[in-house]
Amino acid sequence: MPSVAFYTLGCKVNFYDTEAIWQLFKNEGYEQVDFEGPADVYLINTCTVTNTGDKKSRQMIRRAVRRNPEAIVAVTGCYAQTSPGEILDIPGVDLVIGNQDREHIMTHVKNIQESRQPVNAVRNIMKTREFEELDVPGFADRTRAFMKIQDGCNNFCTFCIIPWSRGLSRSRDPKSIVAQAHQLVEAGYKEFVLTGIHTGGYGDDLENYRLADLLWELDQVDGLERVRISSIEASQIDGKLLDVLNRSSKMCRHLHIPLQAGHNEVLKAMRRKYTTEEYYAKMELIRQAMPDVGITTDVIVGFPGETEEMFRAGYDFMKAVNYSEMHVFPYSKRTGTPAARMLNQVDEDIKNARVQQLIDLSEEMQLAYARRFVGKTVSVIAERSAKNAPGRSIQHGFSDNYLQVFFNGDDSLQGELCQVKITEAGVNECRGELVSVNRSGLRRIVQ
Repeated sequence: MPSVAFYTLGCKVNFYDTEAIWQLFKNEGYEQVDFEGPADVYLINTCTVTNTGDKKSRQMIRRAVRRNPEAIVAVTGCYAQTSPGEILDIPGVDLVIGNQDREHIMTHVKNIQESRQPVNAVRNIMKTREFEELDVPGFADRTRAFMKIQDGCNNFCTFCIIPWSRGLSRSRDPKSIVAQAHQLVEAGYKEFVLTGIHTGGYGDDLENYRLADLLWELDQVDGLERVRISSIEASQIDGKLLDVLNRSSKMCRHLHIPLQAGHNEVLKAMRRKYTTEEYYAKMELIRQAMPDVGITTDVIVGFPGETEEMFRAGYDFMKAVNYSEMHVFPYSKRTGTPAARMLNQVDEDIKNARVQQLIDLSEEMQLAYARRFVGKTVSVIAERSAKNAPGRSIQHGFSDNYLQVFFNGDDSLQGELCQVKITEAGVNECRGELVSVNRSGLRRIVQ
């Protein structure tokens, strides 16, 4: 039986794409093996969001070539899309295919096996207007299914290379999404995470159909317990979406809404499409529609031109928004973006000191948010047993509002919707007691 090994760098969308490519190999009779061992085909799904992403991608490509010089080494993803020439210059690379046409990957592999001639299958993604349909009937992680509903981005923020590697925004056909939803529920999944490069832009290229319409359709899928949106821009949350958040029992009380900077001058330099005032007003509306919602965010620290005063104002703004967690990144120059050419770059030491201040603030807010739920019961889908649980079995999973909860219970709970009473709050994890289990729609009270 021929074998294939995968290595995925970057975001959740890349992991979804790898899963889809694996289905293509599986259908041709391949078995999946560990990347660190021998394989007939190595496929590296690359990231180019930072210069470091490019470098790590090259390292993994070279590692695959060393593992088995006779193997076919195929490279896909964002770095493959933007720099196919650089990748083909690495000795031993056989196939470079970007973020489109991947349904033809097996044809390329078969041709290369016969000819051993390297192939550059990358086309200009800016001309692509169709969503790439690739089937994913299941995931290795049994409890949560990722559903890619959108690709590409129209924003062109000054720090970001992604529109050039993913193309313009393209939405998946709603019928295809709903069909996959039923398929995944049949396979036993209770939670879906809707993902994309610019998920909230879903429907921008469709006729009178937006993300809110899709969410209502998913709300009707029997057996589906929870729908989570991986990320959404503040500017994309409109009245229709607020109505879904308010009325749908399936929407998770957790939204990831990137801020990137807490000062209007920095936001303008980033070419973000909102002011801090507009952003804050939107957060207020979300909290009215969905009380107790956990709001997480991304922040870039030390963007060119960010002064100490701007940073302090941003710090105070983030504290006022009161996130349940922040993902904090120092600004990193991305070759080919306008921000990399800006003159007033911030010193690395200053950046790192500011990052630490925001990480401390994030942990403070995380703990305060978790403490609000001590004594309350939340729904948790048990994912796996905790390692090194002394003496008894401990399960852990995420609540609908994205608290990581550890609680007593055996492995039969995995994949089930559990009601858990929070007994202790922590920064990254909470402790709780199992109250009841909804087993396939049947509620069982734990004595």
